[in-house]
Amino acid sequence: MTKPMQTLALVLTIALAAPLAAAAQEKEKPAPAPKASNAPPPVMPLKLQITISRYQGEKKISSMPYSLSMNAGAQPPNNFANLRMGTKIPVMMVSAVDAKLPDGKPIPQVGPIQYQDVGTNIDCRATALDDGRYLLSITVDDSSVYPDEQVPGGSKGNPAFRSFRASNTLVVRNGETGQFTTAADKVTGELVKVDVTLTVIK
Repeated sequence: MTKPMQTLALVLTIALAAPLAAAAQEKEKPAPAPKASNAPPPVMPLKLQITISRYQGEKKISSMPYSLSMNAGAQPPNNFANLRMGTKIPVMMVSAVDAKLPDGKPIPQVGPIQYQDVGTNIDCRATALDDGRYLLSITVDDSSVYPDEQVPGGSKGNPAFRSFRASNTLVVRNGETGQFTTAADKVTGELVKVDVTLTVIK
């Protein structure tokens, strides 16, 4: 082969090889990383059951369940739920006057009536975590009237009120029940337990 022909063959070879080399380089390039999504997390409807139980020793003497519905993954304040349930108890105010009974005791004077709120207040916020877990921030405020046989201080005929308040967080999964808190009544010795059950609504 003459020298001009060799030169022409070399030029053709380089021209044909260039596209193949460029294609190979394109294949060797790493795939672009996926772009971060700015979409908000999915909203998960939840049902929460909070049960306030009282025990005298091992015996359960009362159990009061409360249910709330809320959404995990929603933006505040839509991931929040609360419950207010109660009544007002009239309390007669009594004051002493100068007049006295024959035995020297002052004659009580009936004063105005005041009303005491009793009932149950529950506030809850739900946050979705990874692996199907949910963070629950709960506040329970419960008050009631002592039964006559449990009125402290021997003040029969006058209402006595007991109250219970707890704020805490716990992590539970769908269908799980967690014990929110436990406390003892100093007057009666009753044990108060608050249990929380979470259900994801599908």
